[in-house]
Amino acid sequence: MKRQIFLTSLLLSISSTVVGAAGGGGVNTDPNAALGEHFDEKGKKPSERTLEIIETLRKELPFDDTRDFDEAKRGFIAAPDYKQIMAEAGNVAWDMGSYEWLLQDKNFDSIHPSLQRQAILNMGYGLFEVIPDKIYQVRGFDLANISFIKGDTGWIVFDPLTAKETAAAALKFINEQLGERPVVAVVYSHSHADHFGGVRGVVDEADVASGKVRILAPVGFMDHAVSENVYAGNAMNRRMFFQYGVLLPRSPFGHVDQSIGKNTAAGNLGLIAPTTVVSEDIEEHTIDGIKMVFQNTPGTEAPAEMNTYFPDLKAFWAAENITGTIHNIYTLRGALVRDALEWSKQINKALYLFGQDAEVMFASHSWPRWGNDRIQDVMRSQRDTYAHLNNGVLHLANQGVTINQIHNEYAVPASLQQAWSARSYHGSVEHNSRAVVNRYLGYWDGNPSTLIPLSPQDSAPLYVEMMGGAEPIIAKGRELYDAGEYKHAQEILNKLVYAEPQNTEAKDLLADVFEQIGYQQESPSVRNSFLAAAYELRNGIPQGASPKSSGPDMIKAMSTALWLDFLGIRLDTDKAADRAFTINLSLPDVGETFVVELSNGTLTNIEGFQTADADLSIEIARSDLEPIMMGVASFDDQIASGKAKLDGDRQVFDDLKGMLINFELGFEIMPGTGAADLSPQLNPFAQEPLADTSGG
Repeated sequence: MKRQIFLTSLLLSISSTVVGAAGGGGVNTDPNAALGEHFDEKGKKPSERTLEIIETLRKELPFDDTRDFDEAKRGFIAAPDYKQIMAEAGNVAWDMGSYEWLLQDKNFDSIHPSLQRQAILNMGYGLFEVIPDKIYQVRGFDLANISFIKGDTGWIVFDPLTAKETAAAALKFINEQLGERPVVAVVYSHSHADHFGGVRGVVDEADVASGKVRILAPVGFMDHAVSENVYAGNAMNRRMFFQYGVLLPRSPFGHVDQSIGKNTAAGNLGLIAPTTVVSEDIEEHTIDGIKMVFQNTPGTEAPAEMNTYFPDLKAFWAAENITGTIHNIYTLRGALVRDALEWSKQINKALYLFGQDAEVMFASHSWPRWGNDRIQDVMRSQRDTYAHLNNGVLHLANQGVTINQIHNEYAVPASLQQAWSARSYHGSVEHNSRAVVNRYLGYWDGNPSTLIPLSPQDSAPLYVEMMGGAEPIIAKGRELYDAGEYKHAQEILNKLVYAEPQNTEAKDLLADVFEQIGYQQESPSVRNSFLAAAYELRNGIPQGASPKSSGPDMIKAMSTALWLDFLGIRLDTDKAADRAFTINLSLPDVGETFVVELSNGTLTNIEGFQTADADLSIEIARSDLEPIMMGVASFDDQIASGKAKLDGDRQVFDDLKGMLINFELGFEIMPGTGAADLSPQLNPFAQEPLADTSGG
């Protein structure tokens, strides 16, 4: 295994002039990573039990299959000599150099060996040729890949990354290497921000408005690009700290990879609306001499997503539906549960429509695959994995296996466990299997004792009292830790920490347990969640810059109805008390009208109506409302300048303003870690609600 890791490191070292740890987190690179020293003075190295598990995995997994490494380095042209990409704000937008320790001739016992393999594969950095003189990719500049199709007169860009700065750097680099060409079109494959957020780094909005540059996207793109993460956006943003480990040090004991890329860039996120919406299931377009056949795949990795086939080039673009991992059916940051069966069916459709003839398959993450046999093999393995996940879980559920048991019962077929293309890095078998049960049956396991349970902080003191208090629980916890029974240890220690949130000894021991469980995980999302929780238990909630969750373009793209819905979520029911009023809202420049009503401690709205007995009428242009939505102006500012007009009872407006709360990002997840103020101060009518910057 050591020789295998060494060889695979060498395969990628040709492009290891890398630019460090994606993102500009406040908890930064571990300076001792290369030395194998833990970044946390309370941190523990792998236990004997963890070492046994890691060593067993090294023997069981198919490390002799190195085809992925051959494909990851194929077509390499050049890598830039800089180590970092800076954001316009002055922070580091992207810095992959902090992962260079992965290219040592070393097995890290604190990393699942399959995850270490994936982390090395994702170290590829630079410009790569996919099809000579036609298709190129710049990889390792962001969480996603940016792809360039050479048309008759310019570049057609597929998925312009998360940040303006990383996308601009990629365009500059390919033009330096292959000659200056204008961007004539951009294709957004789907509605996650790492696939459109850098658009302003490759095109000017004026060129889009004039028709000089086309932007294509799947049907539903704008709605889902903005709305998927609005309503629970603050909670999603906080949970992203765990799934993505955005503030964990880059270290063998911390963040090592994000499976679909290294991490997420922390630059300027933008959005320019598409000029062409692909609405049919199968739709053909020719742009700058390049024929493209689009396949809409709603309900798969994103609610709005499309694959693309280039028939003249025999090249299949798999978007994020087929990458180097089995993806999330349920993403831990929070999102609606996805449909594993529909995902499988859309892959199968692509296999029979395009996979019979394709000679190269490339995607918005990971590396291309070449040769029709190889392409069909990967497509079938992922098709079958998603289908079996759905069918196998329901097979067990229909025999009485519940959501609280399924993750310990369901197993991927042995043949798929030996296929690297069917490994669950971004997702995990455990949380994906629970998601399938949740999709069809919901969160309840059928036992009435779990239907209306006590909250953890209320049930924990009862358990602790019955177990004789903290001392015997800690003693038993240490015994279980020493025996490698980490899940048993977390069961009792978690109760103690909820009962006694300030018990440092209990929190430190639970952190030790979480750490060992984290080291054993193949999925970086699960690994990061355990290690981030361990860090917070020991040190409190870390502070620092994290990838941007949205930007002015995203907030401007919110519909007025969506913004009003979000105001309803931010309403403090206690402050609303027994108040009741009705507001007419009109936006004459866009022809929108709403009735906003407060009753029964609830704020509702309906579009397309006005009421004759409104307590207050507000008139404001949508263009003047947008600065309020973005937090750069207040309603009072717009009233004072005459841009907003109030007619009726002004007290209604003031009362509503006082009823809205701003959500604080730094709320506790693990008890006793302390809240942190990570949110900017915003006017009451404006709060950035969006969370996702990733492929979820």
